[in-house]
Amino acid sequence: MLFPTDLPSFLDLISQHGDAAYSITFGYAASHSLLFTLFGGYAAHSGALSLGTLFVVCWIGSFMGDVVRFWIGRRFGTRWLGSFPRVKRAVQVAARLADSHYFWMILFHRYPHGIRGVAGFAYGMSELPWSAFLLLNFLSAGVWSGAVLSVGYAFGQVSEKLMDDVSSHLGFGMLVAFLGLSWFLSKKLERVVERS
Repeated sequence: MLFPTDLPSFLDLISQHGDAAYSITFGYAASHSLLFTLFGGYAAHSGALSLGTLFVVCWIGSFMGDVVRFWIGRRFGTRWLGSFPRVKRAVQVAARLADSHYFWMILFHRYPHGIRGVAGFAYGMSELPWSAFLLLNFLSAGVWSGAVLSVGYAFGQVSEKLMDDVSSHLGFGMLVAFLGLSWFLSKKLERVVERS
C-alpha cells in the first residue's frame, strides 16, 4: 500500500522515515503550521517521533522562518505587496499592531491564523531593531513550539485513554475533528485581532 489508510499504519510510516518527518516538520514550523505541529505532538505521544527532537526542530524552524520573513520585509519593504492584496491587508494589520505593541505581537503572532505567516514581513518593515526582534522571536518560537506540541501530545494521551477498545479509524476521525476545531478557533481569533 502506497499511502496508509489507518492511523497506526500512518504513524508506523512516520516512525520508519523519521529523518524525512523531521525535515518536513522543520519546513512546516517555519511557516507556523499549527495543525502539522499539533499532529507532531500526537505522533510523539505514539512513539513515532521523539518529543525532544521534535521540539528543537519546531523551535529552530519557527525562529528561522520569521528571520527570513523579517529580512525580506527589511530588504524589500512594501514594493512586492502590490500584486498580493490579501497579503498586503494582513501585513498592514500586523504592522499597525506591531507599531504600538511589538513586544506582545512578537510573543503571540504565531497563534492567529491570518497574522502568523505575515507578521515577520511587517516587523521587517517597521523600525524594530534586529537585536530586539531576534531575541523576542527566539523566545516566542520556543514558547510556541512547546505549547503546540504539548497540546498535541496531551490529545494523544486523552484519545488513547478514550479509545482502548475502539478501532483506529475512530481515532483518526477524532484527530481530524481536533485539528478542524483548532483551525476553526484560529480563524475566530484572527477575526478578533483584525477588529482591534
